[in-house]
Parts: sequence; structure tokens; C-alpha cells
Amino acid sequence: MNFKKNLLATALLAFIGLAAFAQEKASPAKTAEGTVGDAKITINYSSPAVKGRMIWGDLVPLGEVWRAGANDATTFTTTKDIMVEGKKLPAGTYSFFVIPGEASSTFIFNKVAKQWGAFDYDSKEDALRVTVPSGQTSTMEERLVYEVKPSSFEIRWEYGKASAKLGS
Repeated sequence: MNFKKNLLATALLAFIGLAAFAQEKASPAKTAEGTVGDAKITINYSSPAVKGRMIWGDLVPLGEVWRAGANDATTFTTTKDIMVEGKKLPAGTYSFFVIPGEASSTFIFNKVAKQWGAFDYDSKEDALRVTVPSGQTSTMEERLVYEVKPSSFEIRWEYGKASAKLGS
């Protein structure tokens, strides 16, 4: 009888634990949208949380290609050709990667839109690379966030941020 009670209690605890885990996704899917001239910009990404970790230079190494989110690679879609930091990015959907740095970072738009993380990233497939300013913010972003503005887009997480100028 004790064996059955223990088995039932264990199964119940496991079910409760799984239900609680399922309710809070570690890196929920997010979308940032905006317009630049006549172009609609859509950024789809998974938004990981800081959860007390040191992000820049630790979880995300500086100077290395990072998938700029969690899970699948972040995608950047533009419905029309746009200018990013003065360089042309043709209309389309791209995987988006970042090489983070303290004062400047590299934003990468890669032609292989569907990728898992940066594991199969190939620089030969890059459509565009631009150097952008990066630095610290005074406010903490617990979750990774992208924001599309009429003349720029920005990525923020923890106390770090980087942004690129956009034009039509």
C-alpha cells in the first residue's frame, strides 16, 4: 500500500512540476514591427531572460557570432529594399546575427533565414554586415527586446544595447 501511495505522490509532483514549467516558457516568441518609408520591418525572435546571469562577455561572448535571441535564429524581414547604416539591404527575410562588442558591434543579415541558432552559420551566405554603435544603458532589460523605429532598430538586453540607422 505504501508503494502505491509513494508512486501516486511522485506522479502527482511530477505532473505539477511539468505544468508549472509549461506555463512559463524560458524564451517566449516575440515580434517587433515597424515601418521605414514604405517598407514594413518584422523581427521575429525568442526572448531569453537574464535570470541573474551576467550576459555580455559571459553567457554571450564578445567578438563571436551570436544568434541574437534563443532557439531558432532571429529573422529580419523587410518588404522593400532599405538602407542599413547607409548600405542596401534588398527586400526579403534574413537570419539576423550579432557580433557583440563594447563600443561597436556587427549586425549580420544572412541569406539562410531558417537556422537553429548559429550552429550552421556560414559567413559566405551573408547578404550584409554593418558596424553599429553599442554600449551600456542605465535601465535593466530582463528580457531580450527589439524595437523598430522610423529611422532605426535597436536590440537591448540586460544593460547592453546596439542600434542601426535605417532608411528607404
